[in-house]
Amino acid sequence: MGKRDEINPALSVILVTRNNFDVLRETIRHLVAQTIARRLELVIVAGSRAQLRPDEAALRGLGGWQIVETGTVRSVGHGNAAGIRAARAPVVVLAEDHAFPAPDWAAALLHAHAQPCAAVGPVVHCANPVNQISWADLLIGYGPWLAPAAGGPVEFLPGHNSSYKRSVLLAYGDRLAAMLEAETVLHWDLRAHGHTLLLEPAARVWHVNFSRWEVWVAVQFHAGRVFASMRAANGRWPVVKRLLYSVGAPLIPFIRLARLLPSIRRLRQWPVIPMVLVGLTLDACGQLCGYAAGAGDSGRKLPLYEFNRIGVNQTGRRAWQD
Repeated sequence: MGKRDEINPALSVILVTRNNFDVLRETIRHLVAQTIARRLELVIVAGSRAQLRPDEAALRGLGGWQIVETGTVRSVGHGNAAGIRAARAPVVVLAEDHAFPAPDWAAALLHAHAQPCAAVGPVVHCANPVNQISWADLLIGYGPWLAPAAGGPVEFLPGHNSSYKRSVLLAYGDRLAAMLEAETVLHWDLRAHGHTLLLEPAARVWHVNFSRWEVWVAVQFHAGRVFASMRAANGRWPVVKRLLYSVGAPLIPFIRLARLLPSIRRLRQWPVIPMVLVGLTLDACGQLCGYAAGAGDSGRKLPLYEFNRIGVNQTGRRAWQD
């Protein structure tokens, strides 16, 4: 547990790790640099405080912070759900050890939350434009929200980096962790229940993407399988519907590429199209398996790549340090 009594926070930042504090330093440095840092609470979710080894000096400047010990951080969704339940602010935002917000990010999110909405997402910039794999990874994961992007109501928001009214998320009860495993499914469900999702261009995040071939290939497959499994489970799809979507999986790369073309055109990243198609094909293979047979061991394997992405999976120039 950290210091909880300095403020009544306006925004709680949820940051999950399976590693020690050093992996979180860069993200925390960007949080301390926020224009409203004193109104922020940082909720670090870790296996244990002993494993985390927090540097309290690095947390000075924040309004408050706490450590949530889970024993084992089974997945990103599991960790985020634990942090959300412990958070004290009415608005929570998910953060990552490889995503770095601009100084006015928190203020922009809170300003947007003054509107009647359930969630607000940021626009995304490329933090490591080192090769076509990095750009393909970014486009596949965050294409609709890449800067420059228009703000306003949207169908879904950037996963692992968006903010929510905490009460809306807590209404999911025991289902919250599962809903957070594939946030697009969560966003579709929120909209189906009449909630509004907003994209806020003034909230900016620099995201580090996978740029090593062997890692990126595995991630595309596992992410696709987890998404399809969660989509079918949340919708309680019958076997026939799951099989129909499995048969239709070969169409997924072409449908998704068509949706990504406006972002590719806006960024003038035409040479990356072949790599995007490779990634979308791998994702489609994962979705085929997910619809037909569930998540399998992909739910266990995907977090191995997500945590400590910079140290384990990333090489090359880092744009946020330029």
